[in-house]
Amino acid sequence: MGFARTCSVALVGVDGVVVEVQADLEPGVAAFTLVGLPDKSLTESKDRVRAAVVNSGGEWPQKKLTVGLSPASVPKGGSGFDLAIACAALGASERIDPRVLADIVMIGELGLDGRVRPVRGVLPAVLAAAEAGYEQVVVPESAAAEASLVPGVSVLGVRSLRQLIAVLTDEPVPDEDPDEQGRTNPLAGLRMPGTGAATGMHSMGAAQHDHEHDLADVVGQLSARTAVEVAAAGGHHLFLEGPPGAGKTMLAERLPAVLPRLHRSESLEVTAVHSVAGLLPPGKPLVDVAPYCAPHHSATMQALVGGGQGVARPGAVSLAHRGVLFLDETPEFSSRALDALRQPLESGHVVIARSAGVVRFPARFLMVLAANPCPCGRFSQRDTLCECSPSMIRRYQARLSGPLLDRVDLRVEVDRVTRSQLTERGARGESTETVADRVREARARAAARLTDTPWRTNSEVPGRELRSRWYASPGAMDDAERSLERGVLTARGLDRVLRVAWTVADLAGRDRPGVADVTLALQLRTGVPRGVPMAIGASR
Repeated sequence: MGFARTCSVALVGVDGVVVEVQADLEPGVAAFTLVGLPDKSLTESKDRVRAAVVNSGGEWPQKKLTVGLSPASVPKGGSGFDLAIACAALGASERIDPRVLADIVMIGELGLDGRVRPVRGVLPAVLAAAEAGYEQVVVPESAAAEASLVPGVSVLGVRSLRQLIAVLTDEPVPDEDPDEQGRTNPLAGLRMPGTGAATGMHSMGAAQHDHEHDLADVVGQLSARTAVEVAAAGGHHLFLEGPPGAGKTMLAERLPAVLPRLHRSESLEVTAVHSVAGLLPPGKPLVDVAPYCAPHHSATMQALVGGGQGVARPGAVSLAHRGVLFLDETPEFSSRALDALRQPLESGHVVIARSAGVVRFPARFLMVLAANPCPCGRFSQRDTLCECSPSMIRRYQARLSGPLLDRVDLRVEVDRVTRSQLTERGARGESTETVADRVREARARAAARLTDTPWRTNSEVPGRELRSRWYASPGAMDDAERSLERGVLTARGLDRVLRVAWTVADLAGRDRPGVADVTLALQLRTGVPRGVPMAIGASR
């Protein structure tokens, strides 16, 4: 009887569980049994592994082979166990020394010819292996850069099972031809349905270096530009309301470039989610800029918050983690999908329960809503171009529920651009670079103030902490408190006004919010003009 064991990783959401892959050979009719709660794709690995071993020059044992995946209570799926199953079987037949395999974690899919193909979720799998104390990991060569992001782990990237066998048996490593130039990227097949172009994922590198999307290109819209700057500085959610063609989408597309680059820990969080979704761009394993996700208004609730058959997969809110989620034509989204956003907006994560298990995805994003004032888009207090009846306007605006809008910190009306603004020369606004510098300084002030706390931005600080530890100037909150008494603000709204006031003070370089800062925050919160200037940069 022969026995060998090695390890692989089962993913539950973006969390990994180290799985011991055990292989047992005993006399009997040649058979291959796989146990341990595998799904359909994992059960099919029996045929892939057998063909890969034979085509790699190995001899398949003509005995009864039983492969167990432990712990058996954890659901397991995907083709990432192929490499570990093949090596465990070869260890049980003594083609490989079983002692060599015991402390190695193997992740990879096998082709019928023995090639090792990439799989989704390499980064979270290696992170789980490192947390469990493993120091050696074998992955496909194309995923070696992604696995190497985890410190303290020795990563071996292989092209084929033949190469891995040679490394483990101290034999000469054969040369394997790389994929032909011009061949379709092997990672393209990892993309899950519903996580490709339909999600509106922004090019990763464009968020910080795309000179085609500059804030200076936005004509006029001083109030909206100020709201974008405040949103970026404090991580506040934003609602842009205005007629078609006023620049709402332009402003939202330029917001990611204003956000600071992600810290190392944030980059690993974002990269793990995108790795599970199969959205990592080739040649760039680490996402270090804020992602941008703009799903179409026909997106379902599962597409927004995550879900699907079997084990749930990340939705748009998780793909926008630490970045921007832009919902254009927000009233056209289903009310069920929009109301599902309430929980992640408050908690910063999504918990999805399915029959195959419960998964938790991170979802701390900056939400930007954009909407027309009415179905025709021309409703305004200044003119009578709108053809919609009052009841039509009420029904259209009621599609956005009060509880959802109560979680939005900034509400700005985007005015129609005039002819003089479009044709005026030399009237460009501040560039993205100028605004981004101011945002970085404001975030640095907030980070210094929030040192030794679990929060990094003003939008994350609970209201009770703001009221008890960081005080506004005496009398600064009087107007906001009167709005609470009149029912204009809810208790949550009052806390959000205070958070925005701190962000305005950080942008202006003040130690704490004053009357002008709170008044501007109240104006941004309610959308009602209160006679304060909107140009934060110009007032410094």
